[in-house]
Amino acid sequence: MSPALPTKRPPLTAERVAPLLAAGTPYNRTPISPAKFKVGDEVHTIVAHPTTHTRLPRYARGKTGVITEIHDVFVFPDSLAHGKGEDPQWCYGVRFDGRKLWGPDSDPHLEIIIDLFEPYLMPAA
Repeated sequence: MSPALPTKRPPLTAERVAPLLAAGTPYNRTPISPAKFKVGDEVHTIVAHPTTHTRLPRYARGKTGVITEIHDVFVFPDSLAHGKGEDPQWCYGVRFDGRKLWGPDSDPHLEIIIDLFEPYLMPAA
């Protein structure tokens, strides 16, 4: 067995684990095009049932919401998870009325904000 080769990084000790995890890995990217939507825009989510990875929850598919925040451009997990590259996409906070997600018997005061990538969204008709 060959001896371990030295690295430029210090050894990972128990004391360094929490700070490293808290720092995270940056997945934001430089925008290559302007955001399609602005705060206040009404949007409709796509209806798609891929057999692969997606960050669009089933309960929010085919629903209408309102853009509350434009976060930034990030690596698109749906693409990266399948070896198709980073495909950076805008990410938005989208507010949904609970009754639009779970029907008229839902709490009338319930709202939920979901962070959704631009490919999941289209302008509401």
